Amino acid sequence: MPTPDVTPTLSTEQLERNFADIAAPLTSDAALLEAAKCLFCYDAPCTHACPTHIDVPAFIKKIETGNLKGSARVILDANPMGHSCARACPVEVLCEGACVLNDRDEQPIKIALLQRHATDYALEHKLALFEPAELNGKKVAIVGAGPAGLSCAQDLRRWGYAVTVFEANDQPGGLNTYGIAEYKLRAETALAEVQMILDLGVTLRTGVSVGRDVSFDELERGFDAVFVGVGLGATRRLEIPGEDLPGVHEALAFIEHLKTHRYADTRVGRAVVVIGAGNTAIDAATQAKRLGAEHVTIVYRRAADDMPAYDYEYDLAKRDGCEFRFHTAPKRILGVDHVTGIECVRTEPGEPGADGRRRPVEVPESTHVIECDMVIKALGQVVRDDFARAASLTIEDGRMVSTKPTVFVGGDCANGGAEIVNAAAEGKRAAAAIHAYLQETGG
Repeated sequence: MPTPDVTPTLSTEQLERNFADIAAPLTSDAALLEAAKCLFCYDAPCTHACPTHIDVPAFIKKIETGNLKGSARVILDANPMGHSCARACPVEVLCEGACVLNDRDEQPIKIALLQRHATDYALEHKLALFEPAELNGKKVAIVGAGPAGLSCAQDLRRWGYAVTVFEANDQPGGLNTYGIAEYKLRAETALAEVQMILDLGVTLRTGVSVGRDVSFDELERGFDAVFVGVGLGATRRLEIPGEDLPGVHEALAFIEHLKTHRYADTRVGRAVVVIGAGNTAIDAATQAKRLGAEHVTIVYRRAADDMPAYDYEYDLAKRDGCEFRFHTAPKRILGVDHVTGIECVRTEPGEPGADGRRRPVEVPESTHVIECDMVIKALGQVVRDDFARAASLTIEDGRMVSTKPTVFVGGDCANGGAEIVNAAAEGKRAAAAIHAYLQETGG
């Protein structure tokens, strides 16, 4: 019988090795050699593939000529989250996936590692890459210090706006700080990137929940414009018996605890079941394994080809020894005082639903039990409809929408959940829209 989840039994040294950077940084010589491979395409497909359209040939050319400060400036001008993206962006399906060398059956340029090389230099040397403009007398409030809000803040402050960011958590950075796998992006790295933006003169108020500590009406009255980048809310529920048993955890809460405590302080089961097959599910599963779980099983009700997770995430989980059970749907979590297992049924593809995807249909007499002492739910997050109501915003297809001329929305709350780079791009677009509106109306 499985026992309740316990603290890891691995040594401190082993835990540090397990959570070391998944991709080692380039040395100076390696960066120069890699930069020299770039063809510096005139109509660079890598730039077009990036949602923030970083001028990839330009920043790589600056690395090749030894101008790391200039390279970092090109990157962070286009994408204020460029350092985090260098570590956690799905470059295989974006910039590196678009590299023309792929068409020649060659390895693409290591754009992410080169981007990290330049931005590492900027962070390590605490470079001031941008200057704030003189204050123009107009004020903008930003709700949420995640990638969208911070990217919006950087551009607005560079254009002369007084910017105040309200963040409910104790630390800024959003999922960069709290929700990305530790071996991809450490909290201190995310916070160092945030500090570069704050150093422009952006005011940050942490521990302030809009709707609880300050009303949205107060922001609308006290500022010329408001940007909402509050992200998404709680993890979706399974709505099955046993879901509230001790030993059942939400993936983001599990990852957050790991990122805000010593590794040895995060409890993990000996036999862990992760429900869901998105990128967050992979992050939770691989980190459970690296904490010392003996068995980690990912349960997904559809086929492998239907997984939301990227292929390289799937490969990583398999390399870490995680087991996948496809066409498997949870029906009941077992246990009295603690999780002891999860009852599942086999599924098969049924008729297509409204979204065009074939709906899973339960296979009769296929009930079986997976023994475990920890269940991690990674089913995606729901939109924050409580915040939307408090701010008089609307919800359309699970996305927050503003119909107010002075209120702008971006990031996960507006797109339903995407990558860091998408949030950064939306934050920059919102900044441009705010700037255009206030210039046109006179604030």
